Amino acid sequence: MLRAWQKECVELALEKYLSGQEHFLSQATPGAGKTVMAAELASQLFELDEIDLVLCFSPSLSVAENMKETFAWKLNCVFDGTLGAIGGSYTYQSLKFLGQGYWKAVSKYRILVVFDEIHHCSADDDGRMNVWGEQIISNIQSRAKYTLALTGTPWRSDSVPIAMAKYTDPEGHIICDYQYSLSQAVRDKVCRSPKLVLVDNDHLTVKERGETKSFSSIFELLKQSSASYQQVIHNPQAIRYILSLACDKLSAIRTINPNAGGLIVAASVKHAEYIQKLLVEEFGQTAALVTYQHDSPLKIIDQFRNDSSQWIVSVGMISEGTDIPRLQVCCHLSAVKTELYFRQVLGRILRVNDSLNQEAWLYTFAEENLVGFAERIEQDIPETCQFVRFTDKESKADIPAIELKSNRLVESNSSKSAIPSSALVWNSTLPSVDTDAGRLSERDLLSLGQFRQRVIAAFL
Repeated sequence: MLRAWQKECVELALEKYLSGQEHFLSQATPGAGKTVMAAELASQLFELDEIDLVLCFSPSLSVAENMKETFAWKLNCVFDGTLGAIGGSYTYQSLKFLGQGYWKAVSKYRILVVFDEIHHCSADDDGRMNVWGEQIISNIQSRAKYTLALTGTPWRSDSVPIAMAKYTDPEGHIICDYQYSLSQAVRDKVCRSPKLVLVDNDHLTVKERGETKSFSSIFELLKQSSASYQQVIHNPQAIRYILSLACDKLSAIRTINPNAGGLIVAASVKHAEYIQKLLVEEFGQTAALVTYQHDSPLKIIDQFRNDSSQWIVSVGMISEGTDIPRLQVCCHLSAVKTELYFRQVLGRILRVNDSLNQEAWLYTFAEENLVGFAERIEQDIPETCQFVRFTDKESKADIPAIELKSNRLVESNSSKSAIPSSALVWNSTLPSVDTDAGRLSERDLLSLGQFRQRVIAAFL
């Protein structure tokens, strides 16, 4: 049975298609069920004899496999791209390998093309485009009878326009044919209401070239010293502390939902391996590890999706579109600090299931950008996230990075409160964990004092 928003979106898309419009852009919050909506739309187009084939494209093998299964279920047919199938699901990476013979063959049919997470594809009238956007413009736009673009975060970190999207002039705000916000999804009980925990420290000490400097927050540390955020997320004390909070929270949730799981998004393979080792050996947790270096990452993800183990530690494999409804706790320990990535990671714990407890908790450090992202999580499309036009005299380097400042945020109605620091306090001078990006030298030691947390509870 369709959710109310899915039914409404399908009806609007059909109305626009049948009135002569070929392209439809749907923005729905991560976890709302965009793939089911798209499959239902395809089903109705088949019933109306408007299409012969459906092609789906998405940014990863995991998402492509999920789309394949959903469309096969919804259409009650084979959906693997083989002879006799009425469609197939592919990654954007495969676009450049399909060849002109393939496009010539499918041009004989009336095609619906579905683009999941379309923000990965950029293109505009001035010729700014990435490889995926170029393939869409050159091979698909003129051949498809209808196109459906899906996204939960309709913007790009480089401020370049999304392929086939329309924008207001001169503001540069994206124009969506249909929008379903996180606030609507929480109200409709389609998504969980998230709580975001920003972990800070009140006495950080850095020894630089023989001189010792102290700071009262991560913000001050990163602004007034040569220390980097990499050094924070690789610091053993900081890692242990944030893992202790997350493990305690997951344990509490599992007293009600024994199947609940947690996700750690790490910065590198070595970082992930270190975190997994801590979870297993020091915190007594069950923890899977999945990275781009694994031979069969989809099998690892599927196994975790269907078992009852506590944690999965990931590097670049579970960020968007990956459906694991039992995930309810997440630690954002990635070095990637863009608003798009932050929201996609948060989306992994927002999808509701039939469990009694529907809490969703995300833990991260109180770095300036991440604080800004958390504070404006109730804004569906933040003002900072828009396509930027520039003249020939300007360059992309002149475009302000979306993730740099939070001074333009609008204060939301979030409930903000402090919770007591844990009794776990370390004052050692251990260097950060030895990884390629986060290592401190013996002369540049980072030690931490008392931890504190700020909780942002959205949509109360």
